[in-house]
Amino acid sequence: MNKKSEEFLRKMLEFLPSTEAAYRESITFNGNVLETVIIEDIFMPEIIKLLKEERNINLLESIFKYFEEVSNDEDAHLMNVFSVTVLKILGNDRTILGTAQKYMGSKTIDLQIEADRDLGRRI
Repeated sequence: MNKKSEEFLRKMLEFLPSTEAAYRESITFNGNVLETVIIEDIFMPEIIKLLKEERNINLLESIFKYFEEVSNDEDAHLMNVFSVTVLKILGNDRTILGTAQKYMGSKTIDLQIEADRDLGRRI
């Protein structure tokens, strides 16, 4: 795991402090930090829940503003992890994706469309 990925995980813990225990348990269970597992199994279910409820607008705006920063980052590893976890999961449900797109910046939208194409999804 590189420095940018560590920063991403730390930032997600700041946005979603309720995931701290599950984050620690994952590290203990797996013997190290498995980025994709943590993002897919711990962070994304919370983000999907926030999108379904769409009550904590400020938090959603903050998360997706950060996602836009990540989408504009030059780090190839971070971009790959972000695309195959966050963007893939957001595209799994068209209703959730529609809600998420209200908060996404233009670069995040472009990357999400690209992630869908890479998975062979119809856009």
